[in-house]
Amino acid sequence: MPAAGTRPIRLRRETKETRVDILLDLWPQQRRVRVDTGIGFLDHMVETLAYYAGWHLEARVEETRRIDDHHVAEDLMLALGNAIHTLLDQIGWSIARFGWAIIPMDEALVLASIDASGRPGAWINLGLTRETIGGLATENIPHMLSSLAASSHMTIHVEKIRGENNHHIAEAAFKATGIALNQALKPAKQPPSTKGTIKPKTTITGKPET
Repeated sequence: MPAAGTRPIRLRRETKETRVDILLDLWPQQRRVRVDTGIGFLDHMVETLAYYAGWHLEARVEETRRIDDHHVAEDLMLALGNAIHTLLDQIGWSIARFGWAIIPMDEALVLASIDASGRPGAWINLGLTRETIGGLATENIPHMLSSLAASSHMTIHVEKIRGENNHHIAEAAFKATGIALNQALKPAKQPPSTKGTIKPKTTITGKPET
């Protein structure tokens, strides 16, 4: 069920390199997940994240200046985190706060743990060895999760427990992170904190869907 008083957010992020358009609903009654960046594996990972998080997400990235895949991946995740932050502001950060998952994919096993507490930070250890997967540089995969943590004001830990196949490791990481996000961002009457609030002081603005 959607959180009371919330609306989906439509957000645009523009830089000299990219234009990112996002429509996000964290608590949809009906949902669709569609990501179009022109980079196959990037689309696959973000769609996987959103699907397991239970979101409605429509995202498109247009390169206004072709450089490399770094800016496409980074700007998409910064915009996504910005949208999450704005939607959480709508409900005053009254959420479950914590989420975690340990997900296997064949030989790979990956743990993800999230504290949606208003304190940004990321500790990502996937041990990827290939240079690229499906047009995406593997160095961008942990950076995507770090960018999401920074702009959403969440703490994210993702750790490979075991695994050799880089595709399996990455996919398990995004599935685990999605499930952890689904748990952490569930609306709650009162956030679990001895302080009584977890709402960050910094407010990121966005345009609600009308």
